Amino acid sequence: MKKIFILNGPNLNMLGKRETEVYGSTTLKELEKICIHESKKLDFNISFFQSNSEAEIISEIHKCQKYDGFIINAGAFTHTSIAIHDALKILKIPKIEVHISNIYSREEFRKKSFISPAVHAIIAGFGIDVYVIALRSFKNLFKNE
Repeated sequence: MKKIFILNGPNLNMLGKRETEVYGSTTLKELEKICIHESKKLDFNISFFQSNSEAEIISEIHKCQKYDGFIINAGAFTHTSIAIHDALKILKIPKIEVHISNIYSREEFRKKSFISPAVHAIIAGFGIDVYVIALRSFKNLFKNE
């Protein structure tokens, strides 16, 4: 069974409460249940982690070599963190960056992702479905192994 790690960054613990017109009404706990349900259908074992701390996020990334795939929504750290970029470069498994909103249709500062050069793919703008799309993308990727 393939193992996928899903990491969520700052303020994603506030899903369902924060800017629902942008991020929707689904909470992080509900999102986790959706991902678990989808992962069972795909025969994946997932681990789910959220932190508002850049240091904790980097430490978690460092522990992920034992996984087969990695999904990251770095939140605002997407646009600011060279340290997360560097940690992702060390991680030698397929990585997908996800964003609930379309970061390219938002404020100018959100259009620059420092982590994009360190991942294999980006999925953005489909609401919380970006996580399901990412999981399904891994299923297709693993078929080609």
